[in-house]
Amino acid sequence: MQLLPGPVRRFAAWCAVVLLASGVVYVAIRLCVEFRTAVTPALLALLGTALLRPLHVRLVKAHVQRSLAAGLTCVAVLAVVGGAVYIVVSALVETGDQIVASLRDAARGVADHFGAAGTSLDDVASNARELLGKFGGTAASGVVTGISVVGEMLAMAVLALLLVFFFLRDSDRAVTTVRALAPSGAADTVEAVARRAFGAVEGFMRGTTLIALIDALCITVGLLVLRVPGAVGLGALVFVGAYIPYLGAFISGAVAVLVALADRGFVIALWALGVVLAVQVLEGHVLQPMIQSRTVQMHPAVVLLALTAGASVAGILGMLLAVPLTAAAFGVVHELQGRYGASSSRASGPAAGPAPSSGAGDS
Repeated sequence: MQLLPGPVRRFAAWCAVVLLASGVVYVAIRLCVEFRTAVTPALLALLGTALLRPLHVRLVKAHVQRSLAAGLTCVAVLAVVGGAVYIVVSALVETGDQIVASLRDAARGVADHFGAAGTSLDDVASNARELLGKFGGTAASGVVTGISVVGEMLAMAVLALLLVFFFLRDSDRAVTTVRALAPSGAADTVEAVARRAFGAVEGFMRGTTLIALIDALCITVGLLVLRVPGAVGLGALVFVGAYIPYLGAFISGAVAVLVALADRGFVIALWALGVVLAVQVLEGHVLQPMIQSRTVQMHPAVVLLALTAGASVAGILGMLLAVPLTAAAFGVVHELQGRYGASSSRASGPAAGPAPSSGAGDS
């Protein structure tokens, strides 16, 4: 190694560090995929705990016993989520036919305008029926697989809710547990890093929920003014899609514009597009800086890369978890930079001080 120049040795050292870190990350991801039935509820419970902790803290400050406060918080979550799901499902059921019919009309218009012979919707429907007849057994097995997946999702949801209860109830012991598991002499650093990571996730969940609510209300009001069918259902779609940054807003906005185009014509579709773009500008230039800039500071390119990586690992669930986990990782990096960067600058400060004075004395 001494035969190599200094820059080459430093480059080799950095390559070794990057390869080692990449290997550790890859093994961790593979383990999470293998044990996803246990890891997924734990991650969802952490997100739920980050969102619900303020309510639990207020109940505890009101002299409510911690277990009872955690139970009341979980019951409140069930009531709110159940009510929200009921509202969304009822809105989609009532207006779903209109939305589907509008999308079908829009697709038929596009196919008639751009499609060649043999590519009409009727031909596609007949071909689909032939394929369904040929692969009926495969479809039946797919239904069975789908039922098992739904059952697995329900089990993970119940486990996540139970974990939220335990996380909230025992949150006062979290710091003690982290310090006990930390290596000797690094308890303060580990505690600070854990607090910073959880604070980043907490800020992301609160900010995203508030931004999703504002976006959904603004777009719903705009679509109601334009008399676009299914405005409430489309607003609910916007709210749900807001938890997947950029991509969710793009998909829900595109659906709203297509519905307006098919049912209300080109001019109203342009107005609907203007409403969607205005809400996105409001989110990007006002809501995001005001709400999330203090807790989550990530470049849009980093968010898109995190979404792509999450989708490749775990599909839609990976897209949902990718951004808050990336926010936690950025929080950890910033905390470590603040600690070790400050310590290194303090260490180099006194050593750099005597140099000018000695030079001045020599001159």
